[in-house]
Amino acid sequence: MTSSVTRRLALGLFAGATLLASAATAQTYPERVIKMVVPYPAGGPTDVIARIVAEEMGKDLGQNVVVENLAGASGAVGTRTVAKADPDGYTIVFGNNQTHGNNMFLLKEPGYDAVKDFAPLAGAGAFEHVFVVSNQLPAKSMQELVELAKKDPGKLNYGSTGVGSGSHLATELFMVRTGTKMTHVPFRGAAPLVTELMAGRIDVSNSTLPSVLSQFQAGNMRAIGLASPQRNPQAPDVPTLREQGITNADAESWAAFFAPVNTPKPVLDKLSGKIIAILNKPDIKERITKLGFTLNVRDPEAFKPYLAKEIQTWAEIIKTANIKAE
Repeated sequence: MTSSVTRRLALGLFAGATLLASAATAQTYPERVIKMVVPYPAGGPTDVIARIVAEEMGKDLGQNVVVENLAGASGAVGTRTVAKADPDGYTIVFGNNQTHGNNMFLLKEPGYDAVKDFAPLAGAGAFEHVFVVSNQLPAKSMQELVELAKKDPGKLNYGSTGVGSGSHLATELFMVRTGTKMTHVPFRGAAPLVTELMAGRIDVSNSTLPSVLSQFQAGNMRAIGLASPQRNPQAPDVPTLREQGITNADAESWAAFFAPVNTPKPVLDKLSGKIIAILNKPDIKERITKLGFTLNVRDPEAFKPYLAKEIQTWAEIIKTANIKAE
């Protein structure tokens, strides 16, 4: 028997053993607690959705799924932690267009590669953005906001959930489209931003709908424009930007579940299948939709081309708005 034949046989046996071990791992997985990292503070819309899914995963998998909030560096701290975690299916992340897109262009050293270091488990959908203003601000429409911003460039301030977040970039895009200038005030998550907006220390924010829905419904702030092609059924009285004459300024912030890239495929398939099934449960869909989140569930193969297109889109927005890496 030649050495090359012997080598091929050895490689074949090794590959077979690896597949058997991988299949055995999937059959017994999970054997302990799974950690779902949310790279933002507790209390925000991303955190709420993650906890809904984690609770259901725990029931379906027979093991607790614990949400851990690891905020910092525009979501890079928690995301980096998952990228470096053991690829065994026991550490996953609920990421978004900031953690798995914008940070690649806006952070000089994010500490991970959003595409190469992760395996998508499921695309969940997107947060639509809505312009909300402090009750102390006289603007009651987008045109009135534009007039105020142009009257004294830079005087109005706008809050976002961090440099490179959807709320930041979507507002920068809006300013480019309308020729306005407002001063950026970044926060570490949605909860502190909402508090400051209600207190009147922030004038305006182009926030994700779930983060402000209950507050403007309660009259604690005013919603004046939805950055989406059509109105949202959770806020039917809020007109779109397009309806108010502002075009090419729509933006949404997608969200998705990821695992470290070298996680065994049978484990990835099991996690993916469970998450997708959960997101399609009627009661879960209702709970998440009521938050103002637009569900659009994608399996990994459908999500990958969407991810590539979204990264390109936001890269263009960053370039258009002339935002520099930090």
